[in-house]
Amino acid sequence: MAFTSTALQYPSTSYLQSLVPSLEGTRDQNSWCVRVRSYKPTSQKSQLNFARGITVQSAATKPAKSPAEEEWKVKRELLLQKRVKSVEPKEALRLQKENNFVILDVRPEAEFKEGHPPDAINVQVYRLIKEWTAWDIARRAAFAFFGIFSGTEENPEFIKSVGEQLDKNAKIIVACSAGGTMKPTQNLPQGQQSRSLIAAYLLVLNGYNNVFHLEGGLYKWFKEDLPAVAEE
Repeated sequence: MAFTSTALQYPSTSYLQSLVPSLEGTRDQNSWCVRVRSYKPTSQKSQLNFARGITVQSAATKPAKSPAEEEWKVKRELLLQKRVKSVEPKEALRLQKENNFVILDVRPEAEFKEGHPPDAINVQVYRLIKEWTAWDIARRAAFAFFGIFSGTEENPEFIKSVGEQLDKNAKIIVACSAGGTMKPTQNLPQGQQSRSLIAAYLLVLNGYNNVFHLEGGLYKWFKEDLPAVAEE
């Protein structure tokens, strides 16, 4: 099977160039496409930072843009418009106990089983790449190039799976590992996107009315030694 081209798709090249100076970038209507001339990561961390968030574009099999791939600025504006609030872990625990909030853990199932807040439910917003289309093979190859052999893709069943467990009036706190933030900082004037904020965006986009976001993520939850359970 042959491919006409394979490229890396990312919202901008400025961040990538800070990690990999030897790349070229061009922009079309939908994305930045970059070609790596040469890349030798100086550490495992730089390798993972470069690969995080990357999706791969095959010119022959480019799929339509999904809502999860919308620019972070657009997602953030809708989250603020819909008054999605961010809550710290201790406040999230109080809301869960006293106000019937549900913690929706959107991490991969394996991470969820290693440890999660009691009574949390798990619906992964990203899953391991499953199919073997030309597009998927190209993405697997690109992930493998950077030493990542468990590449992920958007879970197309995310909203359906949430709907099977929670109605649209449910009070939901969306959680992932890092959490991300909508709060602007000097270095990040638009805040920082994360899996949980992407999931929150998808939820409000699909009519969920009471969506909150776990600030600091489950990393902070565990660091503060809040209740957690594991599954075998």
